[in-house]
Amino acid sequence: MHASRYHHPTDLKLLNEARESTERIIDDLCDQHSDLRKHKPRYDRGKARAAFLNVAKQMKPRRRKIKAVIRRQLDYLQRNLDAIDALIASGARLSGLKTHWWHKLLVISELHRQQSILLYAKSRSIPDRIVNLVQRQVRPIVGGKARAAVEFGAKISVSVRNGFAILHRISWDPYNEGEDLIPQAKKYRLENGCYPERICADRIYINTKNRNFCTRNNIRLSGKRLGRPPKDPEINAAHKQQLSADQRKRNEVEGVFGSGKRKYSLRLIMPRLCKGAETSISMGFLVMCAEKILRQLLTLLAVSSLLACCLFGGSSM
Repeated sequence: MHASRYHHPTDLKLLNEARESTERIIDDLCDQHSDLRKHKPRYDRGKARAAFLNVAKQMKPRRRKIKAVIRRQLDYLQRNLDAIDALIASGARLSGLKTHWWHKLLVISELHRQQSILLYAKSRSIPDRIVNLVQRQVRPIVGGKARAAVEFGAKISVSVRNGFAILHRISWDPYNEGEDLIPQAKKYRLENGCYPERICADRIYINTKNRNFCTRNNIRLSGKRLGRPPKDPEINAAHKQQLSADQRKRNEVEGVFGSGKRKYSLRLIMPRLCKGAETSISMGFLVMCAEKILRQLLTLLAVSSLLACCLFGGSSM
């Protein structure tokens, strides 16, 4: 999923969006009855936004200044939440709002709790951290890549069998990919009656547990062998050649991710709901496999036509 659509929780844009959303909710609740306007919080909304823009427009604001503005935005947000509670106690009905507004209100309450904890805590991380008020399922996932240290979106587990990309797992929470090797190998055995002859996997999959599992089931797991290299130069060269071949074979998986993002729009997942986003991701891999089948059928048809032309053309002479 595209990372530019989300704001990191330390960014003031998320709190500013929450403040503006609660202001909109307060206005809608006050419109239900004229007597409810007395519970409207008395602070200048223009000054609240100006305080946000004063820091948001700076290239590299200091951490101390960011914390001061976060504290002010949290104060404004707390006033709005208290006003909403007072409005509900005075007879305002949340059922009069559109569904997405009171859904967003629940997310804003949790966001206020998380940001209040992070403001005074030494740590800058918190479980189930909210990064989007609408797509609640999106979490920051630390990937350790040079281009983007933190990514946002679904984390998927994919394997390639005979050129076909198979989607195994979709998770919105970060997890260790090394846990997927054994379940996928067992699923392969359930579908084909035997374990695969070899598994070309990334380094994160090559741990002690997976090595022992592959050894017990006669599966050759790609990766460097444990212990010292053999003294025989021929055996050592054969091992290096085999490792290089496995790494080239595994590049097919990286190609699947690249073509999926570039051609099948896996980097632009637009649905807001969790199930809709998962369906879009699954449909991308389904179309990917369908196109490969179509290419194979067209190739088979072209070869069959060429053979038929050769046979019938030769017999007519």
